[in-house]
Amino acid sequence: MAKGSMVAVAMSGGVDSSVAAAVLLEKGYQPFGLTMRLWVDPRYEDQPAQGCCSLEDVQDARRVADHLGIAHYTLNMKDEFRQEVVDNFIEEYCRGRTPNPCVVCNAKIKFGSLLNKIEGLEASALATGHYVRKGWDNSRGRYYLQKGVDPSKDQSYTLYHLTQEQLGRALFPLGDLHKEQVRQKAYELGLPVAEKGESQEVCFIPGNDYREFLSSRVGSFSPGPIVDTAGNVLGEHKGLPYYTIGQRRGLGITASEPLYVIEIRTKDNTLVVGSHEETYHKGLIASSLNFIAREEPEEPMEVNARIRYQASEVPAILYPPDNEGNARLLFHQPQRAVTPGQSVVFYIGPDIVLGGGIITSSL
Repeated sequence: MAKGSMVAVAMSGGVDSSVAAAVLLEKGYQPFGLTMRLWVDPRYEDQPAQGCCSLEDVQDARRVADHLGIAHYTLNMKDEFRQEVVDNFIEEYCRGRTPNPCVVCNAKIKFGSLLNKIEGLEASALATGHYVRKGWDNSRGRYYLQKGVDPSKDQSYTLYHLTQEQLGRALFPLGDLHKEQVRQKAYELGLPVAEKGESQEVCFIPGNDYREFLSSRVGSFSPGPIVDTAGNVLGEHKGLPYYTIGQRRGLGITASEPLYVIEIRTKDNTLVVGSHEETYHKGLIASSLNFIAREEPEEPMEVNARIRYQASEVPAILYPPDNEGNARLLFHQPQRAVTPGQSVVFYIGPDIVLGGGIITSSL
């Protein structure tokens, strides 16, 4: 991307995206801020903050843009966000799966709808505050995605879905920085959000209580049996969407040993529980696959796989996708709580994203 180019910066009102805009300005680009109005739960409209979607955050982004002397625009994308992220979140839980809404938001909103909108604003690229790096492989003629240098902030897991076209139009100014450096830069520049804390919640769920959110949107769910792996009825669940794979607390049953959720069976509204050992699986099946660093494999290959955002990568063998686009992954050592609906991301070498997909079932 040539210096002097106009670059749209997705500004959430937080420290990271604010510093991303400042770094681009220092490097000679012409950045301008775009802040998306994504979601307002009508029950909480009068509250001052709701994750990264609040009116307060929009105001913070505008204050930072004014401080940097760059233009700032607010885009109403509530309809897209509700349809693509919120409705998907609800539907996935109702199907007995556990979604990752940040992955969906990055794919459908930031690098979907928003990326498409910048063309009309004469921007040559979209920049975000993600802690990842982008590179170019001359031998393959492909862009690749690489972990950020700060292992505690790396966000490559949430961007495995990026296409070559999207990567070609993306900039990640913070990929070579540690969080401490970003915070320090915000102080040095006098950014009005320099002391702003991190958001740890799902942005559209106040208090991060997803069960209460589901109830408010869908209503009550049908109770059903809790059984062990032998089929013995141990109790009654309150509704399958209230449970996740690997869950131990809140089951409402007593047993001689700790029990964990090992299967959410929507076909007969049954929650299956088992011992700690029964939460481990030898592999998984993944669908909705995307490959970045190279084309999809034609032979089995060694990868490091991450099965949830906060998990470490583990060695595994990835098998080529079948005719229906599903791939089998076998771990070298069994892994706990393989959860349908979550993403699995494949890495090659220490930090290159090969690609990833959505877990459909455990093996």
